[in-house]
This record gives sequence, C-alpha cells and structure tokens, in this order.
Amino acid sequence: MSPVLEDTATALSYADICAFLYHEARLLDDRAFDEWLDCYSENAEYWMPSWTDDDALTTDPQTEISLIYYPNRRGLEDRVYRLKTERSSASTPEPRTAHFIGNVEVLERREGAVDLRYNWNTLAHRYQQTQQFFGTTFLTLDTSSAVNILKKKIVLKDDYIHQVIDVYHV
Repeated sequence: MSPVLEDTATALSYADICAFLYHEARLLDDRAFDEWLDCYSENAEYWMPSWTDDDALTTDPQTEISLIYYPNRRGLEDRVYRLKTERSSASTPEPRTAHFIGNVEVLERREGAVDLRYNWNTLAHRYQQTQQFFGTTFLTLDTSSAVNILKKKIVLKDDYIHQVIDVYHV
C-alpha cells in the first residue's frame, strides 16, 4: 500500500514526495509487484522513449519506437502478471536490484498534481553479473485523492544495453 500523504498538491511536502519515490523504488527492489502497482493510477502512462540516431529522444510513443510504453495501468498489470507467473523468460530468474534516487526537484505544483524530475541509478545482479542503469525520470503525481503516479517518463541515459530492460531496472 502507498504511504498515506496529504490530499492536495500544495500540502504535499518535499519530504512526503521523496518518501513516496523511495517507497516505489523499494517495492521494486523487494519484488513486491502488486504493491508497486498500487503506486499507479488506473490511467497512468508509463513511457521510456528511445534515442534516435541524431542523439535526440523520440517524442511520440504512438508513431516512434519506445523502449517501454504502456498507455495505462493495464499494461503494467499485464507485465506484473507475466513476472509473477514466470511467463517472461527474459526475466527468469529475476535480478536482484538496488534503486538509488537523487536530485529530486519539484517542477510545478497545481491543483491536484505535482510535476517532478529526479535522477536515478539502478544496480541489477543476475547470472553472477552486475549491471548498471541510470537516467532521469519526469513524473506527475496525482494528488486529487490518494497520491499516485499519473504519468512517468523515464529517460534511460545508458541506452546501449545488452539485454532486455524491464520495469524493475528503472
């Protein structure tokens, strides 16, 4: 379950915002995928654009290639189902991960929402090898009732990867 936070964007403290982000990351590290889903609203968009040959990010997940794109929470739910039922051979065995979050910035507060930006680094250990992923995330928190993620755009900075990348890596 997500930590209980204040109801409005203006009442949501910086410490509360960071606690929410750390909570989401810990759930991934603990492989508590059902609880992790509770961090997302039903219509949450989850997007990791890819880099073009011109060293620019793709801008439209509907017409350009993305590393990950789910237009709503149902896509995340399907991904979690596959992870939990071992229907994802690319994720078996699941790696052990450690997520680190820093430079959390509040970009904008408005009625019912907060826009954030933060940097992250994830270490993932699988098959006796440790890999590192890092990037920047732009996130919108819905604060109109319970606090949850409405939009998440993940910019993977080290995009020359040698494996499948999944939600628990970022």
